[in-house]
Amino acid sequence: MTIRWGVIGTGGIARSLVQDCVAAGVDFVAVGSRTQDRAAAFAAEFGIPRAHGDYAALVADEQVDAVYIATPHSRHAEDALLAIAAGKHVLVEKAFTITAAEARRVVDAARRADVAVMEAMWTRFLPQMAMIREMLAEGRIGRLRLVEATHHQALPTDPTHRLNDPALGGGAILDLGVYPISFAVDVLGPPTSVLAAGTVSDQGVDTQMGLVLTHAGGAQSMLHFALDVRSPNTASVIGEDGRIDLDATWYTPTTWRVRDRDGRVVEEYDGREELTGYAHEVRAVEAMITSGNHERGAMDPEETIAVMAVMDEARRQVGVRYAADEPPKRSRRAR
Repeated sequence: MTIRWGVIGTGGIARSLVQDCVAAGVDFVAVGSRTQDRAAAFAAEFGIPRAHGDYAALVADEQVDAVYIATPHSRHAEDALLAIAAGKHVLVEKAFTITAAEARRVVDAARRADVAVMEAMWTRFLPQMAMIREMLAEGRIGRLRLVEATHHQALPTDPTHRLNDPALGGGAILDLGVYPISFAVDVLGPPTSVLAAGTVSDQGVDTQMGLVLTHAGGAQSMLHFALDVRSPNTASVIGEDGRIDLDATWYTPTTWRVRDRDGRVVEEYDGREELTGYAHEVRAVEAMITSGNHERGAMDPEETIAVMAVMDEARRQVGVRYAADEPPKRSRRAR
């Protein structure tokens, strides 16, 4: 069964995913943009047969089975719900939505419509992560104690850029922090507590943030991310009997090694020749569709919601609010 894909959005991330996936044999049959000209230009670039000048027309296209959503964060929930209402399966670019409440609405809508829904967190689908999960399940480094991960990039400083605009879900956490947070949840499970500190720009978005998450059994994760500096971007999973070190850039196909308790390298891997995670995540959605099991995959929808909840709480502590946030609850006056 060939799954026919449509894409909503024609920005940089849509271009990267479609380019890699077309090369891997994924069937893209339509694209939707806010203007017909943009849709037509994108379609011509990638050999996509149909171009739609609005998103409603894209999801109404009967030749489209599944939709990849690559619009700004602030539109993810709206566009996902539009596609789900049209009976389409959806792959939503990370961060999945702006808030956990939005994520819950999207996941619940997909369940009611009996369509597949998944967050496009490409790291989850890399072969190296499947290998690491297997080693952890086997207890190769003993009881897990700590995850360390960073994600730093020097991104545009223009205050009108979407990354610096709170109306578009700007800030480091949704674009960059989602990677190490999702990694920590993947390895250690959802946290039981969140401690966050960060810096907020004059525009009202977080430029950097550090998190200490506590997980079941007392394990912790120490995560840092920023949108105005560069760093090696490495990660480690540390257990009582050893550790796994992932080299730069840890959330892409990379080199990594397993060390014993004394720090000696006992195994080494080089994943740099692997495909990017784009094709892997698209194929994962296709497997969910063809199997009829719309929630079996490396990016479980409930974990997506858990990751969004961590980001909600971290933003609350640091003082970053978006229009989609629930209004603060008023305390009742004592009678």
